[in-house]
Amino acid sequence: MKSYRKELWFNVPSRRGFVNITPEVERCLRESGIAEGLLLVNAMHITAAVFINDDEAGLHQDYDDWLERLAPHEPIDRYRHNRTGEDNGDAHLKRQIMGREVVVAITNGKLDFGPWEQIFYGEFDGRRKKRVLVKIIGE
Repeated sequence: MKSYRKELWFNVPSRRGFVNITPEVERCLRESGIAEGLLLVNAMHITAAVFINDDEAGLHQDYDDWLERLAPHEPIDRYRHNRTGEDNGDAHLKRQIMGREVVVAITNGKLDFGPWEQIFYGEFDGRRKKRVLVKIIGE
């Protein structure tokens, strides 16, 4: 069995945002040379997420609006976590909802997706560099 590992780096210039990382993940798959196996993509920061869904701007705005209603950024004193001097208590909760990672089957050297599926990096406390891990195993 072969194994491949790569870190992708992102710097979202705003506090929150969604980035379609499917092309970068597909590039990793090509580099790996693996045709059959599993691919893991996970956010390596506790205020960011990785998820699979449709690449549609309205849906992304709906996510942002929904998450902000569930865990509003302000007032920041509503979160006990922010007593540490941080202002990102909401970002931790948003990440928990959206998820840390995705696993995708690899078949015939391609991501074995359903219709419209794409991989996204979700940022909830941006304006600095953060990593996403791509780990692929298979033959």
